[in-house]
Amino acid sequence: MAFGTLTALPVPPPGRIDRRVAGGAMLLAPLAAVPLAAVAGLVVYGGKALGLPALAVAAVALGAVALGSRGLHLDGLADTADGLGASYDRGRALEIMRRGDSGPTGVATLVLVLIVQCGALAGGGVATAVIGVLTGRCVLSLCCARGVPSARPEGLGATVAGSVPIPLAALVFVLAAAASAAAPGMAWWRGPVAVAAGYAVAGLLLRRCTRRLGGITGDVLGACVEAATAAALLASA
Repeated sequence: MAFGTLTALPVPPPGRIDRRVAGGAMLLAPLAAVPLAAVAGLVVYGGKALGLPALAVAAVALGAVALGSRGLHLDGLADTADGLGASYDRGRALEIMRRGDSGPTGVATLVLVLIVQCGALAGGGVATAVIGVLTGRCVLSLCCARGVPSARPEGLGATVAGSVPIPLAALVFVLAAAASAAAPGMAWWRGPVAVAAGYAVAGLLLRRCTRRLGGITGDVLGACVEAATAAALLASA
């Protein structure tokens, strides 16, 4: 479920999807994203070795990550921005998010977040790319921790909402921060700061969405992934 939901890798579907499977998939999200992080890191490494413009290399690296995840999280970011920006009525906001199109708020948010991500990655290196991509997926366990409700009775949000025990969600954060401290090419403290920044931004967005929408949806999860990625890239660079 983790690979099939978060990446475009051709994997067989899970035999069943219940709360236990859903929670496990959200906990394993960073491991499922390792191939995406590896591709981003290789693009950055190759671009630097060839002396290519850093901003163009960053755009290609992030584009590869988007392609490898079918643009799922970028779509969620745009839809969430449209829902939050269009109406204070919860039902109206959710209906707007359910549509397949993107309005001006969603497009503007998408462009601005991608500018931040590309600009930050252009100022960093391979470790920056890897930490940014993986941190964005680590926060999924936070967004699906026990006590976080679903905004709808159906959909991906309803499947994964509240499916991760809080101690395990906290463990993902601790492991991510500890692993990032060993990232080569940067001070030992910069990686954990980047992870913490990603979690902080995702937590703020999660709080906003649960207050306005009544809980999470699949789009909210995607928005938190992209927001956390941008914050982690910026902090690590």
